[in-house]
Amino acid sequence: MNARRIIALTKKELRKTTREPAVLFLVILFPITVTFVFGLAFGGIGGGGTTSFDVGLLNLDATSPQADWSLAFVDNLTTSDVFVMHAFADNDSGHSALLQGNLDAFIIIPEGFGDSVASYYGSPFDPSAWTNSTIELYVDSGSLMAVSAIPPLVQEALMKAIFGNDAMAIGLPVEIGSPGLVESSTFTQWDFMAPGMFAFASIFLTMIVAQTITGERDEGLLKRLKTTPASSADYMISQTASYMVIAALQVALVLTTSFAIGYRPGTGVAGVVFTFVIAVAFSLVAVGFGLISATLCKSAEAATGVSFIFIMPQMFLGTFMPLGGAAEAISKFVPTKYVTEAITTLFLRGAPITTPVIWINLAIVSLAGLLLVAVGTVLFERYGSH
Repeated sequence: MNARRIIALTKKELRKTTREPAVLFLVILFPITVTFVFGLAFGGIGGGGTTSFDVGLLNLDATSPQADWSLAFVDNLTTSDVFVMHAFADNDSGHSALLQGNLDAFIIIPEGFGDSVASYYGSPFDPSAWTNSTIELYVDSGSLMAVSAIPPLVQEALMKAIFGNDAMAIGLPVEIGSPGLVESSTFTQWDFMAPGMFAFASIFLTMIVAQTITGERDEGLLKRLKTTPASSADYMISQTASYMVIAALQVALVLTTSFAIGYRPGTGVAGVVFTFVIAVAFSLVAVGFGLISATLCKSAEAATGVSFIFIMPQMFLGTFMPLGGAAEAISKFVPTKYVTEAITTLFLRGAPITTPVIWINLAIVSLAGLLLVAVGTVLFERYGSH
């Protein structure tokens, strides 16, 4: 190996990257574009406020002698920081708005609601004397957040209307505090996705490596290289070094774009530096998979397709996609999972840089990268370089 030749070949590879429009897009414009678009779509821009739900209300008990109970319930719903209430005059219009996606939920307070509460207070220990009624609650089934969050919040508003803030303060030796509305998290969906974006942006280095090496082989560059003093080791090291530089550039682009749209990671300078380190380590994985793809293919076009065999599992199993069951188990064999997990621990959980798990993840990614580069180099030298 010769350091001067390695540096010269690395500079050559970086200059070549800047002259290829398609490669330049994947290396520079793709990280910026995907970060901006995902941030816009999932709340990175203008997000971070309290989550709110549009809730329709039809009060059929508003004019009864016991209307104060339903009005108290409505008042609790209206003063909530979570609900934006919309009054409806009839059942059909409320359901129509819900079906069209204009509402997250629709509540119908039945006639006799106040009588039911009054009957309870008349005989609190005799259920047979109560006048039962049912509040109808319809929730938008197309929104997982609405389905999970709205029913308990409505239940809490109802309990406060009937029992007041001291609903649970009864004469028992163990006291349960009155339920209080938990403040909604200021995290947006983008906050949870952002750590996976750093691995996502670098995944396509695999395709670039496969295309580049296959193209240079087809053009006869590798054969001509063997007639020079440069060795195969010089060439492979220069390739790896150039893509490490590109990976660091992509991290800088994702970070800059994220900051521009308002994202603020829960870590300091040391955490940001660690992000560069683990991204550079992940570039070894991309180079290794790229070499394997180039070995299997006889043209740059075919290498592009084969590289997606390695890209797709990493994209869907190791970045920001929700996983469970078998997919969660399989993801343990995907390098991007450990990149995302380490950055999530730093950026989202606010863990210190001394947290052992992030260094374990870095070690796993680094070892996987070194192993893949070694395997890819051996296979390419033996089967793919001619």
